[in-house]
Amino acid sequence: MTPAKSLSRTPPSAVAATTIVSSLLSVQTPGAGFTDLTAEVAKFVREAGAREGAATLFIRHTSASLTIQENADPTVLDDLTTALNRAAPENAGWRHDTEGPDDMPAHIKTMLTATALHVPVLGGALALGTWQAIYLIEHRARPHRREIVLQFIGSSA
Repeated sequence: MTPAKSLSRTPPSAVAATTIVSSLLSVQTPGAGFTDLTAEVAKFVREAGAREGAATLFIRHTSASLTIQENADPTVLDDLTTALNRAAPENAGWRHDTEGPDDMPAHIKTMLTATALHVPVLGGALALGTWQAIYLIEHRARPHRREIVLQFIGSSA
């Protein structure tokens, strides 16, 4: 059991969710890898006039995904790519290969990561930690145009 004095919490705050703002973000990926979306999502939150609530991101694809990960050391992203490639390697006898040897591994990598993210908005800003960033992960070798639905729900200025 955790001792009570090792825990702390701010008092709860409540707002009426009177605003829903949506936008469609198009991203041209260079091929497999991570694309940092943090600045663009923060810009959307500012333009929405967001104060308190939640930002949701939803990628409209099955061979690319979203994640929140470290933004300080680029070797983290390299190691994550290595781990995903080990979990779903190309040429592993996959039956679905209509679009090439990276197609089925891309679907598996998407299943192992996320197609939607939910980020709290506090005081008009994304409540990300110091070393956190929002990434689109392209799982296909060749470039693709990806679409991400952005939505803020909460109170606005």
